[in-house]
Amino acid sequence: MGLAGRGAGMPGRFGVFLWRISSSLLFLSMWELLVDAQTAAETKAQYIWETGPWGRCMGNECGPGGSQSRAVWCAHSEGWTTMYNNCIMKDKPETQQSCFRVCDWHKDQYDWQLGAWNQCVPVLTRNAGAQRPDVCTHGEEGIQTREVGCVQKAEAEPAEDAICEYFEPKPRLEQACLIPCPLDCVVSEFIPWTPCSKTCGIGLQNRIRFVLAPPLFGGSACPNLTEFQSCQLGPCDGEESLYSLRVGPWGPCSVPMPRPARQAGTPPHTDSSDTPAKESEKLLTEDGEKKPREGEKTSKGGEKQPEEGLKESGKGKKQSKVGEKQGKEGGKRSKEGRKRSRDGDDKPSRADKLSRAERKLARANRRLSDGPSTQEDRPKRQKKAKNKEKREKKREKVLQRLRERGKAKDPETRELIKQKRNKNRQNRPGGKSWALQVGYQTREVTCVHKSGAVEALGLCSQEMLPVTFQACVMTKDCDVTEWSDWSLCSKQCNEADGATGERTRTRRVSQFPIGGGADCPELEEKEPCRPLGDGVPPCIDYSWKTTEWTECRVDVLLSQQDRRRGNQTGLCGGGIQTREVYCVQTSTDTPPPNMGSLRSKEALRPIDSDLCVGISPNTTQLCHISCPVECEVSAWSAWGPCTYENCEDQAAKKGFKLRKRKIVNEPTGGTGNCPHLVEAIPCEEPSCYDWLVLRLDECTPDNDMECGPGTQIPQVQCVNSDGEYVERQLCRDAILPMPAICEVPCPKDCALSPWTPWSLCSHTCSGKNTEGKQTRARSILAYNAGEATAKVVAWVTVKQGGIQCPNASALQEVRNCNEHPCTVYHWQTGAWGQCIEDSSIPNTNTSAGRPDHASCSVGMQTRKVICVRVNVGQVPPKKCPESTRPDTVRPCLLPCKRDCVVTPYSDWSPCPSTCKAGGNTKKKQYRKRIILQTPANGGQDCPEVLAQERECEAPSVCQGYRWKTHKWRRCQLVPWSVRQDSPGAQETCGPGMQVRAVSCRKQDGGQAEVEACLQFSSSMPPLTQPCQLPCQEDCQLSSWSKFSPCTADCVGARTRKRMLVGKSKKQDQCKNHQMYPLSETQYCPCNKYNAQPVGNWSDCVLPEGVRMEGQLGMKVQGDIKECGQGYRYQAMVCYDQDNRIVETSRCNSHGYIEEACIIPCPSDCKLSEWSNWSRCSKSCGSGVKVRSKWLREKPYNGGRPCPKLDHVNQVYEVVPCLSDCGQYIWVAEPWSVWKVSSVDLKDNCGEGVQTRKVRCMLNTIDGPSELVEDYLCDPEEMPLGARNSRLPCPEDCVLSDWGVWSPCPLPCSVNGSRERSASPLRLHGAEKECPPTTEIEPCRLNNNCFHYSYNITDWSTCQLSERAVCGMGIKTRMLDCVRSDGKSVDLKFCKELGLDRKWQMNASCVVECPVNCQLSDWSPWSECTHNCGLGGKLWRRRTVLQAPQGDGRPCPAQMEQWKPCLVKPCYSWRYSAWSQCKSEGARCGEGLRFRNVSCFVSDGSGQQDSSLVEEELCGDLEPSVDGDTHIVLQETCTVPCPGECYLTDWTVWSPCQLSCVSGKDLGFGSVQVRSRAVVAQDPDNLLQCPEQELEARPCTEGQCFEYNWRTGPWRSSSRPVWCQRSDGLNVTGGCPATAKPMADRSCDPPCTKPRSLCTEAGVCGCEDGYTEVMTSDGVLDQCTVIPVLEIPTAGDNRADVKTIRAFNPAMPEASSPGRAGRTWFLQPFSPDGKLKTWVYGVAAGAFVLLVFIISMTYLACKKPKRPQRRQMNNRLKPLTLAYDGDADM
Repeated sequence: MGLAGRGAGMPGRFGVFLWRISSSLLFLSMWELLVDAQTAAETKAQYIWETGPWGRCMGNECGPGGSQSRAVWCAHSEGWTTMYNNCIMKDKPETQQSCFRVCDWHKDQYDWQLGAWNQCVPVLTRNAGAQRPDVCTHGEEGIQTREVGCVQKAEAEPAEDAICEYFEPKPRLEQACLIPCPLDCVVSEFIPWTPCSKTCGIGLQNRIRFVLAPPLFGGSACPNLTEFQSCQLGPCDGEESLYSLRVGPWGPCSVPMPRPARQAGTPPHTDSSDTPAKESEKLLTEDGEKKPREGEKTSKGGEKQPEEGLKESGKGKKQSKVGEKQGKEGGKRSKEGRKRSRDGDDKPSRADKLSRAERKLARANRRLSDGPSTQEDRPKRQKKAKNKEKREKKREKVLQRLRERGKAKDPETRELIKQKRNKNRQNRPGGKSWALQVGYQTREVTCVHKSGAVEALGLCSQEMLPVTFQACVMTKDCDVTEWSDWSLCSKQCNEADGATGERTRTRRVSQFPIGGGADCPELEEKEPCRPLGDGVPPCIDYSWKTTEWTECRVDVLLSQQDRRRGNQTGLCGGGIQTREVYCVQTSTDTPPPNMGSLRSKEALRPIDSDLCVGISPNTTQLCHISCPVECEVSAWSAWGPCTYENCEDQAAKKGFKLRKRKIVNEPTGGTGNCPHLVEAIPCEEPSCYDWLVLRLDECTPDNDMECGPGTQIPQVQCVNSDGEYVERQLCRDAILPMPAICEVPCPKDCALSPWTPWSLCSHTCSGKNTEGKQTRARSILAYNAGEATAKVVAWVTVKQGGIQCPNASALQEVRNCNEHPCTVYHWQTGAWGQCIEDSSIPNTNTSAGRPDHASCSVGMQTRKVICVRVNVGQVPPKKCPESTRPDTVRPCLLPCKRDCVVTPYSDWSPCPSTCKAGGNTKKKQYRKRIILQTPANGGQDCPEVLAQERECEAPSVCQGYRWKTHKWRRCQLVPWSVRQDSPGAQETCGPGMQVRAVSCRKQDGGQAEVEACLQFSSSMPPLTQPCQLPCQEDCQLSSWSKFSPCTADCVGARTRKRMLVGKSKKQDQCKNHQMYPLSETQYCPCNKYNAQPVGNWSDCVLPEGVRMEGQLGMKVQGDIKECGQGYRYQAMVCYDQDNRIVETSRCNSHGYIEEACIIPCPSDCKLSEWSNWSRCSKSCGSGVKVRSKWLREKPYNGGRPCPKLDHVNQVYEVVPCLSDCGQYIWVAEPWSVWKVSSVDLKDNCGEGVQTRKVRCMLNTIDGPSELVEDYLCDPEEMPLGARNSRLPCPEDCVLSDWGVWSPCPLPCSVNGSRERSASPLRLHGAEKECPPTTEIEPCRLNNNCFHYSYNITDWSTCQLSERAVCGMGIKTRMLDCVRSDGKSVDLKFCKELGLDRKWQMNASCVVECPVNCQLSDWSPWSECTHNCGLGGKLWRRRTVLQAPQGDGRPCPAQMEQWKPCLVKPCYSWRYSAWSQCKSEGARCGEGLRFRNVSCFVSDGSGQQDSSLVEEELCGDLEPSVDGDTHIVLQETCTVPCPGECYLTDWTVWSPCQLSCVSGKDLGFGSVQVRSRAVVAQDPDNLLQCPEQELEARPCTEGQCFEYNWRTGPWRSSSRPVWCQRSDGLNVTGGCPATAKPMADRSCDPPCTKPRSLCTEAGVCGCEDGYTEVMTSDGVLDQCTVIPVLEIPTAGDNRADVKTIRAFNPAMPEASSPGRAGRTWFLQPFSPDGKLKTWVYGVAAGAFVLLVFIISMTYLACKKPKRPQRRQMNNRLKPLTLAYDGDADM
């Protein structure tokens, strides 16, 4: 068993083993294959082909024959390029391809074709996984696409995009869009329930609502607009009526059949075209002629009966106005038809020759012969026959009288009567273009069940069936003739700008629309045109012309106002000038004249400015008056030597010393106004040339000695009298200067310094009391040897000592100078005289010859020249040098005479038209002429009269057209064959239709074409009207008479009467005065009127001066200050006792309240005078000086504004100034004598002191002249006033003073040095040496070596000329030379270094000119803005011709003014409400509803309801209601049958509503809607009701509405919630459903715990004063009272006090017995949860106590301060004086 078991198990184990091995091998093989595949794939993917972009298409020709190439290379997947063979060659992309070579001319053949944008697709649908928001607020973002392709324009074939991209980038294929949020339907609230549809039994009540906004963009549809509920007022007494009589609509209008057709039983024709001509002619003839007098009475009665007698007849009242709507258009066509019937036969017949009366008689006989033929009517026919005979006899008499009257008239009168008759016949209804045909129409009467089924007529129990016929007018469409030929072109000339004219063609109406037929098309057609032909003249052209500019006027700047400058005539600079602009007619034959030159300026007639198109030229412009340049001269030169007056002529022996000055600028008007430039002093011994000593050589001792006396050779130069170097030979006659004697001191001699230069002469001339002196000085440098002993023994001085020092007086020398007397002479010139015509030159002075030039001829000017002695006056001319005498005569240019040039008078202004002008005041017309050129230089003056006026002639009648109505024709009944089957119908009476003719008249009564009235007049009067031929039993009444007059208002009564007419007087039923009253009485009106003001006060209007109406030119209004006393107006309105507005004349008022008012005058800004200029800010170099003004008075009432002020209300003017660094210099006197110390007095040498005076003086051209304060000079440059040095002893070397230091080499460095030297004046003795003659010191920066650089200043303010106000000026800046230590020095230091000066020192600038605002004149008062009512205003306006600039007066804010119009009542025709729809004679079906049109009055404000007034007050108004001239007083309607379910009328269109979010329009347009709701009457027929209807349409100017949820107060666990529109209307729909507030807050489970309630959140909570105790699962467990703070009193035994947080505590519980009064409670919270007032008080007290404690602690611990001695500050502070005014400018 075991073996068997083992043997049996071996194969199983082995199989498992084999299976495992095979599985492993299979897995390894598969893994190897996978790895190999992956390796092969990786190897293959390592190298790929890369391509570059296609290159430009190349080719020889344009079009598809080109080729383009691109680069192809093999690249590794990592991006680097490799060999081609690494990539698969078969996959290599193409390197070339054919292409379309685009050329520039392809741009006109190819273009992008843009497809339409597809539907907007939401973006979220394109993004997988994106979720839409739950609430849509602003819409959903979307994308819309379109197709764009390049096409060939000619054949619209597609082309490559590259062609179009060559010229223009490809348009975008996508764009963002917005999908709006769905908008649900919005409906109104329900109206109240309707009454029950049945008076007994079960009926229905309906309530409906209407649609306010339709559903849009997929919003919810509208709910049901109707709600039903059953009702039962009570049970019915009998059986409910199930059937109702219903009348159908009236059928088409039919023409009665001819008699033969009726006898043959032919059905009537319904088309007028099928009617035989003979019968038609007969009808027209019968309709068109006049009946006998009795018939006239009947017709008259029938005409009035529909208005007043239909009540009595009981028939046809409703039909009396049936044809009124159709009759408005139905009677327009009777002209042509009647003409056709009259002119049908071309040959004259006998009947044509009969007189009018004979034709009437024939027609009357024919009518009488067509009587009834039945046997029953035989007695009637016999009676009628007798009446006919009587009438025939009367007619014969009438005809006889007519024939006799006709014979008595002359042929001319008969011809005029004939023409008039022909004209009248053209306008009769029988005319061709009218063709009025009276027919009849019928309707169907059926009996219907309440379910709507039609039953037998007998089931409807009704005594009398409704009328089934009525008269009507056959409908005719409008028919017109062919177009006429085109008229001539309105332009018979060629416009320069190519403007076209207009030509028209017309067509006439051949058939007017009748009975509601199609309206007429346009009767006139226009098209643009141009005149044709070669000889077309050019058109009249109109252009603007201008007068000359006025003289330039300069206004003073506010900052330059100065009371001391009283005369402003000399102002210059920028200004303003004006001119007048007017319109003229220009001819294109000659070029328009250039109005800028007087030569081509021709006087043209001014015309109305409205004829000139385009912008008119400016009437103002800025100008510039050149400022005069004053003559500026240099300073006087020094006096020259005595010279001859003329060196070439020296015989006179007379000499002068001269001094001169030069003109340094170019003055205006030449040099004539400059002061004299030469002054002369007579002198003796004149000479023209002299020797000038340049320098003296060094002193050379005589006899070649080293010291001792010697000479100095002068170096000389020959100069002339002007100091110029000349040749030496010219000085041969002059005395050559002699060598100067000098001395070189020996070692023991006294050593003296060299002489100083001669000082300037103390006086310029010499007189009795004055004498010119010059001084020079020298000082002792060393004393001689032995001077001390020389005083005792004289010979010692000679033997042992040297030459002694001179005494003190010998150290100074004085000489005379300027010895000439003070008699200075010069030539003085007067002003140049007037330019006088020179007789030697021909005269060409005329204004017409050369108007372009300022001068026309050469003249001559003279002036006076005299010799003047200074400070004396005029002397003989010989005292002055003749060679310098100025000219006394010069040529000049004579200005041309300029005459005044004016235009011819303009045409007379048109007289006002009488169509609009009211009142009988005579109007005037005006004409004017304009000055083109003002006179000048003695030309002809301008005429005094430039404007004329005259009274207007008699006004002409305004052309207009009006309709004229003719008499109504006889009343035509429905044919008896139609109505004979109707019960109660009579053949000769009943309702019918009558027609009349209308014609067109001019206002003066003349004939006019009907088309003129159709175009220019009101709507055509009705041509037809229903009428009633009374039967014998009907009562006929006359019209009411007028009311009798009242004797006084509010007193008595007034009556009106009428009377019975004809046979009605004998009928008993007509004498019932209750049914047919014959008189009416009413109280007399009690009219009381009261006036009261209305509206606001108008603007204050100044009284108007004499101003030309119809101004032809635009005249500039200057600086007219419109201020002063004016008047303002308030309208008056007049009301009657019923508070109805009436004419103001009823209140004895002229319509206005007038009140004086004041327009304040503008006051300009006022500044003070200029202060004095300040001192230059720098004493050396460039600085500024300032002057200022301060504000004296602010501007108000529109005055000229102030310039820009600083914080202290001052305005400054800053100008540059330059302080010469050498202006103030130090002047040192010679050194004093040495003061040697006592130790060295023996030899008078050794240490000693020298002093000298150093003073600061003003340096002038003549040298230092005036002593000034020392602070004005540079302290660094001040010379030493004392020096300690060693006085040389005898035989010591004596040196001169040190010279100036040599300049340091630049740039400064420590290696540089400077030196100074001195020269030996006395040689040294034996065994002695001279000290060094040079001294060297190192250069140190900013100590003795300096760098220099230029410094540029800021620009100055714009500097104008002295008298200039504004305009062009110059601003300057200056260069400073600045030392490296920051000090400003003289410019010469920088100039010597040759530094670069690259800056521009001057620049032009502009001071803005003060241009005042220039306004046009007030325009005439406009027409009233309202034709009537309270709100009418008259406006007048003005425009800005020149805007203000700079400090000019600003424009006033009031550019328009208004005043009220005269209050007039607003009369208008108004419809009354439609009457209830009634179907006469039946219970339901087609019926009529009526309304009246009445006259109403209102005040036009819209706030007061209109009041009904008498119709006579609207008599002048065109019959129209709300602008619609088509008056509709009746219309068909439908009376629903009992039980029928029907739709209501359309509601009015809702207001336009926009699609908005948060008040912003989304741009989807606006829409409005109307709806029809369902009304049901029987519960059984609800399934037969139609669907409710809704119509929406786009509209404009919509408004945004917002919809918000509104809630009411909670009532138990519910509250009302509704949706409200932003205008306050409660609606259904529109509010987002997701945001709807909760209306029910019932809790689940309910709140049953004591003191619990259901909160708004829907969970249980506790009442106020109780707190919730919740279970572990969050459910309310109980409500516990909130504990309060309990404080025990003195009697309380409890030792501890528990403090518990309290919130909204309730009242404390009642104390237990025995503890009353022992405990009291502090409750900080009131029952409503708020803190009590005492809590705030306690907190405030605690805070104050805490602050007090902290303050006292600080004061107690603070250390006391040491007392400090107050020090006086001796430094002076600058005192600033400023205007203490307002700084709010």
